[in-house]
Amino acid sequence: MYIKNKKIMIFLVIILSIIAILITIYSEKNTVEVLSKYGSRGEEVRQIQTKLKRWGYYNGNVDGIYGSQTQEAVRYFQRKNGLTVDGIAGPATLKAMGIYSSSSSSSSSSSNSSNLNLLARIIYGEARGEPYTGQVAVGAVVLNRVKSSSFPNTISGVIYQSGAFDAVRDGQINLTPDSTAKKAAQDALNGWDPTYGAIYYFNPATATNKWIWSRPMTVTIGNHRFCK
Repeated sequence: MYIKNKKIMIFLVIILSIIAILITIYSEKNTVEVLSKYGSRGEEVRQIQTKLKRWGYYNGNVDGIYGSQTQEAVRYFQRKNGLTVDGIAGPATLKAMGIYSSSSSSSSSSSNSSNLNLLARIIYGEARGEPYTGQVAVGAVVLNRVKSSSFPNTISGVIYQSGAFDAVRDGQINLTPDSTAKKAAQDALNGWDPTYGAIYYFNPATATNKWIWSRPMTVTIGNHRFCK
């Protein structure tokens, strides 16, 4: 009887150990995949609110509290950026906002860095001296072209498309971008589009192409007119 009971106890201990391990794994998985959601508090929530407020998705206070208003702002951001609309700031949503967790892969970071640098270079070459919003707008045009079926589907493809940008043609693409251009590139990559979907822009004071004047205008920022 003693041996039988001992075997049962060992069996129960093994089962309980397995259950404990599974619970730990599940908990850790959820900690990584669901980083900020309704009810969360802290610095990450503050970062989310700050970015969403800057881009016009959020009108509430930057208080680090993930309430209903923050949740709706995240949903709005997700809808506009083709993400799963669940109001939860998980890895994909945070990545789109430019907020990276420690679990982000180095290869992903390297790719993001390359795109950021190239976008900053075209912004610097095309729009340095323009208002900050106008610099973000140039980056947004590049990204809007990436999304359009009428243009190449990569940032490098759009930028280096033959005849697309003066800065490529005259070599200014090779200049080192300043911190403002880099910040503008990051804001454009994070979803800020002050152009309202424009895929072209030009300077009315210097433009000689009659066709570009026929394009429907969306907004004028600084010296550039943006159009579809």
